[in-house]
Amino acid sequence: MSKTASLDLTTSTSFFARFMASLDRALMASARISARNGDLPRFGL
Repeated sequence: MSKTASLDLTTSTSFFARFMASLDRALMASARISARNGDLPRFGL
């Protein structure tokens, strides 16, 4: 018997998870641009 275990991890991400990740990246980029310009970032949609 082996003393180590291996997990079979699948990288199946749903469309919703990918959509939320891209939306998060867009909002964070907008907040970074606002902060660089000296404005307060608007959070949310």
